[in-house]
Amino acid sequence: MTALAKLKRKLRPGQVYRRKELAAWSNAVDRHVGQLLEEGRLEKVGAGLYMVPRKTRFGQTPARPEKLVESFLGDDRFLMVSPNAYNSLELGTTQLYNEPVVYNRKRHGHFELDGRRYDFRMRTSVPSNLSEEFLLVDLLHNLDRLPEEKATVLSKALGRARRMDRARLSRAVKDFGSARAARLLKPVLNPDQASAT
Repeated sequence: MTALAKLKRKLRPGQVYRRKELAAWSNAVDRHVGQLLEEGRLEKVGAGLYMVPRKTRFGQTPARPEKLVESFLGDDRFLMVSPNAYNSLELGTTQLYNEPVVYNRKRHGHFELDGRRYDFRMRTSVPSNLSEEFLLVDLLHNLDRLPEEKATVLSKALGRARRMDRARLSRAVKDFGSARAARLLKPVLNPDQASAT
């Protein structure tokens, strides 16, 4: 069996691989990757990232965004958030966004993966799932980026925060590490201190 044939046997449809992963299975990775791209067995989806196309009766399916991001980061500790999720808080935000935000511990900046742009933002702590509390803290942290009237959104956000579990909201502020959200939520989380100042 040739080295290229051995490499082909390792590849799984729908999976995304980093070049260094492919190099572990190949004695001539650049040549083999070139051949696989030419054959259509691999598709380049980012810098040093390759996907094995998965075919269905409707045609080729794109890589799952979570797979792309995990392979790009080389880490599964991230949280992908669409700012469209802010709309679920019912605070008057109605904008639709095309660029998901990826909170992670490794990369910062805007990157294109499989034809879609992602906004990678580094954080020391990344929650494992998207909670209502985290979403509110994230919205307050990014208040200046929203196109809506800031004062109106802030007023509604503080009203929503007062109806949330205070301990969980405090935890979200602490885990997210946003001084800005902590300052804006001080009247809700520490009403005694806020009234004293």
